[in-house]
Amino acid sequence: MDHNPAVIADNLRRVQDRIAAAAARAGRDPAAVTLVAVSKTNPVAAVEAALAAGQLHFGENRVQEAQTKFPGLRAGHPAMRLHIIGGLQTNKARDAVRLGDVIETLDRPRLAEAIAEAIVREARAPQLLVQVNIGDEAQKSGVSRADADGFIDDCKGRFAAALAGLMCIPPADADPAPHFAWLADRAAKHSLPIVSMGMSGDFEIAIAQGATHVRVGSAIFGARG
Repeated sequence: MDHNPAVIADNLRRVQDRIAAAAARAGRDPAAVTLVAVSKTNPVAAVEAALAAGQLHFGENRVQEAQTKFPGLRAGHPAMRLHIIGGLQTNKARDAVRLGDVIETLDRPRLAEAIAEAIVREARAPQLLVQVNIGDEAQKSGVSRADADGFIDDCKGRFAAALAGLMCIPPADADPAPHFAWLADRAAKHSLPIVSMGMSGDFEIAIAQGATHVRVGSAIFGARG
């Protein structure tokens, strides 16, 4: 990792340029694609460098790590938005609701119950995305394709407008385009505006298939050691 502020700022510009070019090729408005800078395992200084370069959306895998980094940054950056993008244990639901602006990994009924209870207790409702296990891979989190429609409908009934979209991570060894197309189609079917898909290696493909949010880490902050 290289946490030099100038390097991070340059990397951000490069990624934004690639997003704009991919959107243009797809006949889409680049402004319709939100870049989520995946800051997991990176120190506060790296987040500060990205904030100084104009980046506002950040993604963290672990609630515990996010708790050490983001509360202190919010006062000076009120427009900053934190996305919880890692698998979430039910006992961390209240911390996630208190800390996050978007929880992208809603994937099972027990977690939905825990988040709903946390929203009441915290009097705060982050945006919620249902994570779909798009390749039905045993080692990955997410609701299965077969169960996705029913779970999405249940979550819409429980959370109303707070249920805002879908997220996926496609299989590493497969063409991601059909998986991305499926997710975008499913979001449209359920009238959900957010489609979070695509990472450093495939975000341009995701944009071509309709991603509204792309989650990019290594192309901004460098490869994790």
